[in-house]
Amino acid sequence: MHIHILGICGTFMGGIAQLASAAGHRVTGCDAGVYPPMSAQLEAAGIEAIEGYDAGQTALAPDRFLIGNAISRGNPLLEEILDRGLPYVSGPQWLADNVLAGCWALAVAGTHGKTTTASMLAWILEDAGLSPGFLIGGVPVNFGVSARAGDSPFFVIEADEYDTAFCDKRSKFIHYRPRTAVLTNLEFDHADIFADLAAIETQFHHLVRTLPRNGLIVSNAAEESLERVLARGCWTPIERFNEPGGWRAAGDDASGEIRLMRGEVTIARAHWPLAGEHNRDNAVAALLAARHAGVPPERGLEALSRFLGVKRRMELRGTERGVAVHDDFAHHPTAIRATIASLRRKIGGHGNGRILAVLEPRSNTMKLGVMKARLPESLADADRVYCHAAHLGWDAAEALSPLGEKATVTGDLDVLVAAVARAARTGDHILVMSNGGFGGIHGKLLTALRESAGPGDHA
Repeated sequence: MHIHILGICGTFMGGIAQLASAAGHRVTGCDAGVYPPMSAQLEAAGIEAIEGYDAGQTALAPDRFLIGNAISRGNPLLEEILDRGLPYVSGPQWLADNVLAGCWALAVAGTHGKTTTASMLAWILEDAGLSPGFLIGGVPVNFGVSARAGDSPFFVIEADEYDTAFCDKRSKFIHYRPRTAVLTNLEFDHADIFADLAAIETQFHHLVRTLPRNGLIVSNAAEESLERVLARGCWTPIERFNEPGGWRAAGDDASGEIRLMRGEVTIARAHWPLAGEHNRDNAVAALLAARHAGVPPERGLEALSRFLGVKRRMELRGTERGVAVHDDFAHHPTAIRATIASLRRKIGGHGNGRILAVLEPRSNTMKLGVMKARLPESLADADRVYCHAAHLGWDAAEALSPLGEKATVTGDLDVLVAAVARAARTGDHILVMSNGGFGGIHGKLLTALRESAGPGDHA
């Protein structure tokens, strides 16, 4: 079968492209500004990605068009498909019918931590010899790809609450019908499609309603929103973590130790490269989900000692002049605060180098300004803050004014890069946070650092 994918460079649709190709289908696709890292994965898989959405692509005559959720009415190729009555389907529906059917799906849902938790879960199963398939919204370093077909019934899927497609406004995860579901946390996000938190909770309860009686829900008991979701009705056993006397993870960022606890009893311990309470929460959630698939928690924690993380999650992109440049996907105030706190603990506190936080408010929620009042607090622990304020519908300088002189706001990327490089000194950590490519800022910062001397580099 020939499949042509609209929006093929998105992480989800690009993952579907790789899965379809591995299943023996001929796969082509298109996107605007065909871009890495997905373009590189597609090229490695021998999948052609066409630039743009020209209506003439219907001449490829595929058996089915797959429509990504970034594609809206008015898109010339989509309009041609509709006008001619050509066969199409959403990505999540195709995945459900052609990949997940008959699988033991392990779905990871939540506002934060989905990618990391799903990556941990896939790695635990892999390390235990279960060879799972997976589709993850990032690239786990242990695997080097965001999706693959497995050699077992197990399939790990990052379960996004964003809408399915132009023709289906239900959350993507409604299609997946998992046997194991992880609920990491839940707060307001995606202000472009959800009116309030209650609307998102309703979608999460729709997911809960699809789980079988012999399934398992792994849920964060510290999240009141998740407790409200489950209180609406649940027909599946629940394994909670962060519950008094129950499962939790403890540890020490400085030593890299992580301990799996049940009450005050240590079940297992290991050393691993990640830091932060949020990552320990992700770990215990993954361990409990893997336990449902047959991997003992002690074995799972041992596997996590070999977990190498996820690209764009506190990823060190390089060091110049003794200044480290990190990349992170954080784009919601809660994630921004947690990421800064994690880096602060990892480097050993305020006396061991400054954190220069560089933020691009790029998500649809951020562009709408819904979260702007929370930004100063989320960025407060950074020593300096630089915000790229291009194409926003709100005044970023005004929003960040509570930070005083330590905040710099500009809509010019080159000006921002120069300002950061000028201020950086040996021992500093530049933390870039964006859910997009940010104009290749990481390479530009490293080049600027290499070509200039900061104020602390000379006596």
